[in-house]
Amino acid sequence: MEKFMLIFHDNAAATAIQPSPEEMQAEMQKWNVWIAGLAAQGKFIGTEGLMPFGKVVRGQESIVTDGPFTEGKEIIGGYAVVNADTLDEAIGLTAGCPILADNGAVEVRPIINFEQFA
Repeated sequence: MEKFMLIFHDNAAATAIQPSPEEMQAEMQKWNVWIAGLAAQGKFIGTEGLMPFGKVVRGQESIVTDGPFTEGKEIIGGYAVVNADTLDEAIGLTAGCPILADNGAVEVRPIINFEQFA
């Protein structure tokens, strides 16, 4: 079984709207249900949300600039790590992901197993 990262791309315009506490609680409940489904299948490893601000460190001189660049149409709002046998299976695990209902996207990327190079 391989590990895959599911990277959640939010619609930047939608994230600019502050939800009410009740709306936020309802949204979190959707995520909790979806994650519980992954866990029940034995596929879930972990997840974290990301704040919409930060810094970017670039190059050999470690130049620090503002980032991520929120003027884009999408912003990375979080990620999850899951187990799956194939990329297609990992793509299938995105079914029901709440971000898809909000016109967001899920980028599915295999995680390199560095132990194979040791």
